[in-house]
Amino acid sequence: MRPERRTSGNAALDLLLGGGFEIRTITQFYGGPASGKSTICTIAAVACLRAGHAVIFIDSEGFSIERFRQIACEDTETIADRLFLFEPVDFEQQGVMITEADRVLKTRKPGLLVLDSATALYRTDLERGRDAMQMLTRQVIHLLGYAKRYELPVIVTNQVYMDTTKNTYFGLGGTALEHISKAIVRLERLDMPGLRRATLVKHRSRPEGESFDFEIVQDGIRTRE
Repeated sequence: MRPERRTSGNAALDLLLGGGFEIRTITQFYGGPASGKSTICTIAAVACLRAGHAVIFIDSEGFSIERFRQIACEDTETIADRLFLFEPVDFEQQGVMITEADRVLKTRKPGLLVLDSATALYRTDLERGRDAMQMLTRQVIHLLGYAKRYELPVIVTNQVYMDTTKNTYFGLGGTALEHISKAIVRLERLDMPGLRRATLVKHRSRPEGESFDFEIVQDGIRTRE
């Protein structure tokens, strides 16, 4: 039986993911600055809100109300009251807010949970070494527990590091975050001004390496042929 999915709010991204975000799993997006991670999260949140569901949005990088308004357009006022926003200021508080999200999950039964970004505040704790990695792993496992218990998709975004020996970049968080994520999409800026690419790097039923190009526009993203 085909797993239940929830739309990403963009037809090309839905196709790349095999029909949208799979419930009971974590989908990860990773990429460098301005690669489109937050915009894709906001598009997905707005699509879920428009469908009548609540959304939990944990934003460690500063949620843009103006960007939310641009993407939601005339629906902003009618859907905003179903958006539950958490804005941690440090990595430890991020873990606390993930735990506190359970109260909303129990009472409102949201259709989507977003963590943007899982590793922005983790970077500031890297001097703690293994302790920071274990904290991150616990946080992501906690999110996976929510996905399964409340039957919803979870989206996490991830920052990147450059592997100078291979001359390419990878998502932060080590193998734990990679293994826990059932689908992973790499976002990158291309040489052509304004153009970005979304590439599937992990999926259990779709070919890895498939991609589409897009540009960021006022009301979301626009795909390019």
